[in-house]
Amino acid sequence: MSERKVLNKYYPPDFDPSKIPKLKLPKDRQYVVRLMAPFNMRCKTCGEYIYKGKKFNARKETVMNELYMGLPIFRFYIKCTRCLAEITFKTDPENTDYSMEHGATRNFQAEKLIEQEETKIVRDREEEELNNPMKVLENRTRDSKLEMEVLENLQELKELNQRQATPDFEGMIGQARELEQREKEREREEDERETQEMLGRALMKRLRDSDSDSDQEEKPSEAPPREAPPPASSVDRPTDILTTVKPSEAQGPSVGGVKKAKVERWEKSVGKLGGGGALSSLVVRRKPAAAPPAGCISKPGPKGIPTANSVNAAPLAVHSSSLSLLGAYSDSESE
Repeated sequence: MSERKVLNKYYPPDFDPSKIPKLKLPKDRQYVVRLMAPFNMRCKTCGEYIYKGKKFNARKETVMNELYMGLPIFRFYIKCTRCLAEITFKTDPENTDYSMEHGATRNFQAEKLIEQEETKIVRDREEEELNNPMKVLENRTRDSKLEMEVLENLQELKELNQRQATPDFEGMIGQARELEQREKEREREEDERETQEMLGRALMKRLRDSDSDSDQEEKPSEAPPREAPPPASSVDRPTDILTTVKPSEAQGPSVGGVKKAKVERWEKSVGKLGGGGALSSLVVRRKPAAAPPAGCISKPGPKGIPTANSVNAAPLAVHSSSLSLLGAYSDSESE
């Protein structure tokens, strides 16, 4: 059994290649190939646009009796995607492009045709000037005249525009306002920048001052001079403080001021006179005796104090503070 993939085939000794029959095919036969549209085109039958890069199953054939420098030219047949009309185009090796032949028109072809026409005119002119010096002089003269005419027309157009031109006052005012606005914005930015710099300097100064204050606080401060102790009091008894008058108070203008100072000193040391203290219930203030009724005889006691021999004598009911009585007693002694 022979191998499926062989590289060397067996040729018998009596093999003659000339005896092999040859297959005769027509030269203009067609092949089915898969290609993409080489350019944008529009169908002439239905107006459908066929864009570059669209894929088709095309038929390919060799154009008979057309060669370019020995290179064959091929023709392709495709069908419109909408109406199935036949469209043909050929290869163009001279311009390394494709040329439309039948069934459609190529888009964006006008610019290319103009460029080709200009190139053809320039080439024909160079060929004429190459063999005819007089033609060169005529072409130069014609070019100079054409250039002068173009410059004159341009100057006339400029003068016409200047005569018909009207000043745009609104535009001028708008430009002036825009310049003024820009100037104001620039000044405002400068002011803001200066303000920021001033604030920064003030902040730095404040920080330096605070640092110096903290340094001073950290240093040991000198002790303040002590005040001289008050002179020894000549008071012998503890109760003499109530009657003792300071030198500043002794120089008072009147006796009322001295009494007021003594009352303030008493309230500061002992308490407010007349207040309801713990001893307020032990001392009773005697009410003034009422007029005796008819038939009652009241005998005067010692020092003019009436006695309570009357039946209708009123009991002592009003309570007063012992401290207030003591203060009144001390005032009577000082007087």
